[in-house]
Amino acid sequence: MCLAKPGKVTDIYKNNGLKMGKIDYGGTMQEACLEYCPEVQIGEYAIVHAGFAISILDEEEARRSLEAWQELEDAEQEMYRNLQDEDSDTS
Repeated sequence: MCLAKPGKVTDIYKNNGLKMGKIDYGGTMQEACLEYCPEVQIGEYAIVHAGFAISILDEEEARRSLEAWQELEDAEQEMYRNLQDEDSDTS
């Protein structure tokens, strides 16, 4: 199973005849091929897998997905803190 976080398309250009774009993942910029989603526009959100945009999300879908990702990240950090607390209690 592959999990993909939505990213915002910030730039679109051609590279060797392929439609490419810069995708912003909350401050981390990555290049992706946009050929599978030729209708994507700057400012829209895309799901990227293995360097290829595979679907476009509207802003509401992207917001919900990003909120779920944040919840997962928060839970992971909480779990890590709890494990560190347990380790310090047994020392």
